[in-house]
This record gives sequence, C-alpha cells and structure tokens, in this order.
Amino acid sequence: MQIGCVKYLNAHPLIRGWPDDVELDHPAALCQRLAKGELDIALVSSFEFLRNPIYQIVDDVSISSDGSVYSVVVAHRGRISDVEEIELDPASQTAVNLLRCLLAELRLNPRLVQNGARVPPAVGKLASGSRAQLLIGDQAIRFRQNHAGEVQFWDLGEQWKRLTGLPFVYALWLIRPEVVDAKQIANRLRALRDENLTDLEGLIAKLIADVPGPDHPKLDQQFLFRYYRENLLFSFGEKEKEGLRTFAKLCAKHGFFSKRDFVFSLV
Repeated sequence: MQIGCVKYLNAHPLIRGWPDDVELDHPAALCQRLAKGELDIALVSSFEFLRNPIYQIVDDVSISSDGSVYSVVVAHRGRISDVEEIELDPASQTAVNLLRCLLAELRLNPRLVQNGARVPPAVGKLASGSRAQLLIGDQAIRFRQNHAGEVQFWDLGEQWKRLTGLPFVYALWLIRPEVVDAKQIANRLRALRDENLTDLEGLIAKLIADVPGPDHPKLDQQFLFRYYRENLLFSFGEKEKEGLRTFAKLCAKHGFFSKRDFVFSLV
C-alpha cells in the first residue's frame, strides 16, 4: 500500500507513529499522484474530492478549523480591500479556491497571480500595500514568526467562519476506489489520530526534539499546544461535512466546477 501525507505540522497528529513508509509532499503533488493511482491513500486537499469525487473518505478524520486556522493566510499591509494583486501558493488547491470563494462573496476583485516556483515570501513584496501573498502550512507559520507586527494576516479560516458560521475542511484522508481493505485502513488511521491526541504532550515533545531545518518554523510547546487545540480540528463530523458541502456549493456558484450533488462515500 502506497500512502502519502502532507508535509506540514498540521498533519502530525494524524500520521505520527504510522508503522509503514509514508511519502511526504505538498498537497498539490500528492493530489496528482493519488489521481494517477501512484498512491493508494493520501491526506490531501479537500478540493481534490470535490474536483473528482471518486474516492472513499476516512470518516471522522480531517484537518479543519472552526474559526482562525493561523496557517492559511493572506499576508498584506493596509486594508484588504485596497489590495490589487495577490500572489498565490500553488501547493494547495483548497486554499486557493477558498480564497477565490471568499473574495467573490465579499465582492473583492484583486488580480490573482501564480507563484509557480514557490519562491519564499518576502516582506519587500508587500511594501506598497497594493500587493499581498497567500501563505499556507509551515511557510505561513514561519513567516508569521519572523514578521509579527510588520504585516497583517487575513486568516481564511476566520473569514470563512464569519461568512458561513461553519467549520472549514482543509484536508481529508482519501482512498482510491480499488483499495479492497479500506475499512481496515480507516480504522487504523482513526486509532492513530486518537492515540496522538490523547498523548499530545508526548507528540509535541517529539516534534521539538526533531531539530528542524532552517526552512521550518521555530517550535515551542506553548505554540504547538495552542495550534493543535485552538486553531485546528481533527474530526469530520456533521458540522465539518456541512462546511464542506457549503464550500462545494460556493465553488459551483462561482464556476470553479460544474454544479453536482456530492455523496460522501465514508469508511
């Protein structure tokens, strides 16, 4: 079985301790490999399911937020309504399309430009106040740590909550339809999530002990507890499902894909 997982801090409570090999990558790359059948199961952008709803979903597990998510933000100066251009991070289909939905619903119309090379963010790009940058994952956390007080952060999870009153689902475990032991795999993933969240202190201690490279955020116990307990949800219950359905409706409304009825094939 080939399993893939996003390579961000937000995924550690869902994958830490998995006994087999795991291929770590950015969400967009994992989505491509899952769609091609190169991976059997992957923790990937929820938009991949909306785009191509052939997959089985591991029930009760997601990466979501019910308000501020902290690590999916638009970095900007001045008022968000004055921003004329936002540079996108192509690593996450979900974050990009969430941003597009929010802008459309708020009747904001900045130019959206691709950062094809995933060039690290720079404060200098934001100097005029008319330019902004979408940041996700560990890169967003590191940028916020290094530039707190210099730049404003438009938190997409917070904006979604204000717009809809619902949680937002960023990532799901998706299993290809030909996998025959999907239920067994799903049970193992749920058990691993429960084990890690039960011993969150131990999980955080291990993360801090794994000395990260220079491109990773600076880790401390207080931040990680707050991030995992206050910013993130790791469930996929009825409210999260309704949030995902609402995201699908808005994506269809604004023409990101054709309108369709979604049936969650849960295992």
